[in-house]
This record gives sequence, C-alpha cells and structure tokens, in this order.
Amino acid sequence: MDAQDWDEKYAGTELVWGAPANAVVMEFATSLPAGRALDLACGEGRNALWLATRGWQVTAVDFSSVALEKGARAAAPLPRSVRERLEWVHGDVTKIELQPEYDLVLVVYLHLSPNERPRMLRRAAAALRPGGTLLVLGHDATNISEGVGGPQDIEILYTPTELVDELGDAVIPTVAERRYRHTDTGTAIDALVVGRRPSLGS
Repeated sequence: MDAQDWDEKYAGTELVWGAPANAVVMEFATSLPAGRALDLACGEGRNALWLATRGWQVTAVDFSSVALEKGARAAAPLPRSVRERLEWVHGDVTKIELQPEYDLVLVVYLHLSPNERPRMLRRAAAALRPGGTLLVLGHDATNISEGVGGPQDIEILYTPTELVDELGDAVIPTVAERRYRHTDTGTAIDALVVGRRPSLGS
C-alpha cells in the first residue's frame, strides 16, 4: 500500500486501530524512565499519545497525512504540556533522516518487503542513544496458518528469530518471542523483539 491507500484507509471518522495504546508497548514502556521516543509508522498516534501523557517527548512519523491529522485532533483535548511533547512528522520511515537521539524506538505493525525490512530495522536501532530500547512488534509468519487477521502475504511477515538475525549486533536482544493476542475472531500470533543498543565501550 502507498501513502494514498493509507490516506483512504484512515479517512473515516473512526480510529482504525482504536484509541488505547498497544498492550505490549504499555507493558515494556511502563518500566522505562521517560525520555525521547520515536514512533515509526505511528498511524493515528495511539502509542505516541500514551507515551506523551507519561512524560515522554515523542516524534511520531507516518506517510499518511490523514492519520497524522487524526492523531493531532485526538491530542487536542489533552493538556498543553502533553501536546507540546508531541511532534507529528509526515514522511516515509524508510527514507527519513534519523538522528541517534532516542531512548525508545517503536516499530509496531510495520510490514515491509524482505529487502526493505533489514535496512529499516538497523536504521531504527541506529536512531537509539547508547543503552536505548528498540521494540519491534508485528504479525508473525505463523499467523496466516495458525492465527487470525493481519496481512495474508507471507513475504512481509516474520518471526522473532528472523528479526534478531536481521538486527545483528545493532541491539542486544532481551526479548524474542511469539505473543498470542486474543481478538473477537480468535487468537492472533505476533512476533516481538525487544533489544537494547549497546552502551559505549561495551
């Protein structure tokens, strides 16, 4: 799907992914001290909004301007101090320039081709400060045959092992596992990798 396709997907008044932040993001980010976060392919910004309410300074990037506008509207009723911690950036996450200034980088349900994904993952890891945390979550390759929902193109799905291999030494993995997510239509299977960028001198 290109940016226009996503604009059309997000064009409705309802939030496509719902308002609450992703449960896995909340699980891991809750234990981290607030700092600077980068939410790549943020969609309507549900994770970015949640992080900002918890004191994080968040850069939320997506190539759908419609999704970003909906995120900004969702943030409008929040206190000014929260809104000022949010930066909405319209851009292609595979091309946008990223600086190594983030304590947390989220790559949540971003599904790219096998050629693009390793480069994107390593760019995301390179955007971390030393000691920063990368969280990658998406539909597992087994979800097509054993789970429900999600993309049905095996080429853009992955396993935790593949993510770890593609990241290489860019991060030290602390979690690499499948997660089972209960939905109205059955159990979906996700792939999760959490890793830490090596500290200087480590």
